[in-house]
Amino acid sequence: MSERRAKANRPLVRRGWVRLVLVLAAIGLFLYGLTPDRAHAATTKAGSGSSAAGGSTAPPDPGSVKRLFDEIVPKLLAEHKIPGAAVSVVAGGQQVFAGGYGVSDVPNRKAVDPARTAFFMGSDAKVFTAVAVLQQVRAGKLDLHADVNTYLTTFKIRDSYPGRPVTVENLLTHTGGFDDTFMGLAEAEPQHSGGLGAALAAHQPDRVRAPGVTAAYDNYGVALAGYLVEVVSGQPFDRYVAQHVLQPLGMDHTTFTQPHPAPIDADLAHGYRPEGGGQTETKGLYGPLTPTGAAAVTTVSDMGRLMLAQLHGGAFDGRSILDQEGDALLLARHFGPDQRMPGMAYLLEQRDRNGQQLLVKDGDVPGFHSNLALLPARGVGLYVTVNGDGEGSTGGWMTQQVLNAFVDHFYPAAAAGAPAAAGGDLAKFTGDYRSTRVSQSNLTKAAALMGSVHIAARDGRLVVTGPVSRDPSVGETQWEQVQPGLFQQVGGSARIAFELNGDGDVTSMLTDSDPTIAYEPLAWYQAPELHQRIALGSLAVLALTVIGWGVAAVVRAARGKGRAEQPVARLLGWLTGAVLVVATAGFALLTSDSNALNQTLFLGDSPLLKVVPAMFLGAAVLTLLMVICAVVAWRRGWWGVFGRLHYTGVTVAALLFLVLAGGYDLIGTGNLAGSLDLIG
Repeated sequence: MSERRAKANRPLVRRGWVRLVLVLAAIGLFLYGLTPDRAHAATTKAGSGSSAAGGSTAPPDPGSVKRLFDEIVPKLLAEHKIPGAAVSVVAGGQQVFAGGYGVSDVPNRKAVDPARTAFFMGSDAKVFTAVAVLQQVRAGKLDLHADVNTYLTTFKIRDSYPGRPVTVENLLTHTGGFDDTFMGLAEAEPQHSGGLGAALAAHQPDRVRAPGVTAAYDNYGVALAGYLVEVVSGQPFDRYVAQHVLQPLGMDHTTFTQPHPAPIDADLAHGYRPEGGGQTETKGLYGPLTPTGAAAVTTVSDMGRLMLAQLHGGAFDGRSILDQEGDALLLARHFGPDQRMPGMAYLLEQRDRNGQQLLVKDGDVPGFHSNLALLPARGVGLYVTVNGDGEGSTGGWMTQQVLNAFVDHFYPAAAAGAPAAAGGDLAKFTGDYRSTRVSQSNLTKAAALMGSVHIAARDGRLVVTGPVSRDPSVGETQWEQVQPGLFQQVGGSARIAFELNGDGDVTSMLTDSDPTIAYEPLAWYQAPELHQRIALGSLAVLALTVIGWGVAAVVRAARGKGRAEQPVARLLGWLTGAVLVVATAGFALLTSDSNALNQTLFLGDSPLLKVVPAMFLGAAVLTLLMVICAVVAWRRGWWGVFGRLHYTGVTVAALLFLVLAGGYDLIGTGNLAGSLDLIG
């Protein structure tokens, strides 16, 4: 399932009016890039962080771990308005801590039990998918560098880039090039989930970039990887994982099966989002894409067993799920265009904190957020999960705060001076950038209005506005160039890097907060701020016209003056403006609650998802009729000159608004204006 995303930090200066017009502050979004790196496990071990960085080399003391979490987790639950959480830590070859906090069931006030309370794991399920694929690779049934169509029988991946097939490894590094589409693929009830293969065949997204070039978080690709396991093993994915991963590790409270076994369901946590001063239970947690996290549930104690196996050559308590070479493949860096920046292992993401190299996987579904983090050089793993979206979609950030607090406490940063600024011309780095995760084929593309990054140069530094940090409170940041194309945050340790082509032009920006996406530069005419101004101006013209013509009609009727000149043309203009204003209001209503929006997009169950695009499509037809009327008005001298100018202005405003709406896939079922490449 999608993360996503969410991941929504937008500077106030750029989002103020947008909240009133095209609010899309939390498509879950999802913003996250790179090119191939062929350093595989045989030569490059991921997570080989320097043990000389701050902190003791001894395993964390269980008492100290407990005191830390007992202090911070309850505070964070209260701060974010989340009902419950659970945390486990493994170190020194054993589980050193497992704790539960808060409640798993709000009405019944049922306490969280770390050994029994199962939480939906979301995209942390992808780690199991990577293990399953590597098991089949080690068995000789899958080849990491083979075209996936080699194994598919009931459907094929379209040959969008001849000679450049999607490989198995592409699926494990988010480099398959598929568009990110997830709307309507979840179910409220498990019995309606459907089959994995049928869903993949029916909902194959477009390939929007060549494989192996750039990372873009890809749920379809991971689901396809899980389906390959089904094909070559002859077992449904959930049964395969149960037999080959869960049973060997003794993970008795974990399942991918839909519906869940009754004993697991009896202790299942409920997910919530804050609403009206209370908590509302979430839906949309089931579906056919099980390898990406649909329906998958686990306990933190069970996840401790998985982490121990990953940290110790693929084995736990004498039972193996991968041989040592297979486990090394899992943890190795396989993709990343810039060696100075974190890259991708197999569905685990490299990240750095305090000089420690981590391998991380986040999981986000409606009402549940989790974070799995390994410190391979320390032999340490942490898993944290919560059963609430949090106020302002901060549930995912809370799990990151817990991880940050753990690393900061036990492995503090060594004292170091700020790196010397390299200086140089910064102009080529400035402009607007868009995440590779933004969809190119449905209305979630409107997230680009809110999720893009703007970069300016000021006083020898880059000033970045947009979501380059996981912290939702961070807006504008400043960066100094420390190496050519590499920048470090002023007053911090975060880094961004720019990739250049042979002509010295920027092709992408990478952040160290998430290697599963890149940010690609936009042309001036694709700039979201320009689109925002055009949309706002056009909407203002239309709204004022609707009000003005409506008042004029009432006044004429009250005075008995009859109809205005050319009433049909004016009625067309009034209807067009009214439909566009109402459609925009409907879109704002659909997207006003970021937590509810996530669930709506997963389930695809809101009538507004169909009504709003249909209204925009209707407005497009009315606008074409207005264009005809405007031409006739000038030829036949309707109204006065001012009247003709006003009507023409209203027509142009409607056209501009619809060009933008079409470019962001808000019109009907297709992209009416996308062919103009005004949006990109």
